[in-house]
Amino acid sequence: MLTCVASVLCGCAKDVRFATFNASLSRDNPGQLLTDVSKPDNKQIAAVAQIIQTVRPDVLLLNEFDFDASGESLSRFQKNYLSISQGGAKPIEYRFSYIVPSNTGVPTGVDTDSNGQIVSTPGQAGYAADAHGWGEFPGRYAFVILSNFPIDRQNIRSNQQLLWKDLPGNRMPADYFKEPARNVLRLSSKNHVDVPIRVGGKTIHVIASHPTPPVFDGPEDRNGLRNHDEIKLIARMIESTTYVDSKGGPNWTQGKPRVAVRTEPFVVMGDLNADPNDGESVNGAINQLLNHPLIDSSFVPTSAGAAEAAQKQGGVNVGHKTPASADTADWRDDRGSGNLRTDYVLPSKGLKILGGGVFWPAENDPNRKLVEQNISSDHRLVWLDLRVR
Repeated sequence: MLTCVASVLCGCAKDVRFATFNASLSRDNPGQLLTDVSKPDNKQIAAVAQIIQTVRPDVLLLNEFDFDASGESLSRFQKNYLSISQGGAKPIEYRFSYIVPSNTGVPTGVDTDSNGQIVSTPGQAGYAADAHGWGEFPGRYAFVILSNFPIDRQNIRSNQQLLWKDLPGNRMPADYFKEPARNVLRLSSKNHVDVPIRVGGKTIHVIASHPTPPVFDGPEDRNGLRNHDEIKLIARMIESTTYVDSKGGPNWTQGKPRVAVRTEPFVVMGDLNADPNDGESVNGAINQLLNHPLIDSSFVPTSAGAAEAAQKQGGVNVGHKTPASADTADWRDDRGSGNLRTDYVLPSKGLKILGGGVFWPAENDPNRKLVEQNISSDHRLVWLDLRVR
């Protein structure tokens, strides 16, 4: 194997698999995920682990993994599931990780939903609605990053604290969010992070997030508009390395963010909860990224299983415009959204795309059992293979 020095001298490249997976590892109660991953007999967690062992990403974003600052939940998931063969798949070990703080379930301390009550105690009715991001307890639906390559932790940047009203050109519905909620509500429903990862002598920035679903609201479309603006924030982050922190912070000048143009390559990853054509997201929400001049969205990951599912399930899927083979989420077909493309791995231009796919096996594939009746998750793992020079 060539050394790093030789790699620099000869211009050699490293092929890296980046993946995102909303693994539905969130639980209804705080501490429940830790309990579940502490025992190696949970069928859902085992199915999630087998999918990861089968696809074998080098860098993996796991959405909906409840926040645990101690790292114990992630450590036991690694020890009891990823490090043990699941269904005959080869174990996989991640040497580096980042447990990402989340706005979900973090109380705002004000009457966010304007119902005349301020609920700040987890477990009480209305608590999630008064939090910065929907969650019945702090850190529910958070996310983590696993990597085979070193994470430059000192240069991780976060937009967790950015206020929605401080996003230039925001679409925050003033008729719904009144003062003081308007002055304290953060934009990111979980977090928007820039995580530098060292691949050989190169830094690749993972831009990770999980915008709110554009549903579960009213005619004001507060969640649809928030989803749009959370995706808009991603677009601003890929343009500038200093587009972080709330107004008045070190990277803001006279109410506007200072801009330092991004020069290093990046990969946008996450369950972005927006389909290019279908579903209830604001028109053009995801096109803020798919049509962005810095992003190469030319390769669309697909699967045979997704196409089969849409045809078999029918319902609202029949009228969808996005090719069914590109779907990444399996939702109700009798009413609502049906199956959609909501999960993305989007590299910056200049990173060569070698291939990719969606883990949605066809009916004749032995691994089909890992997604039947959404036993693992109602989302599918999405990956891209990228050549990093």
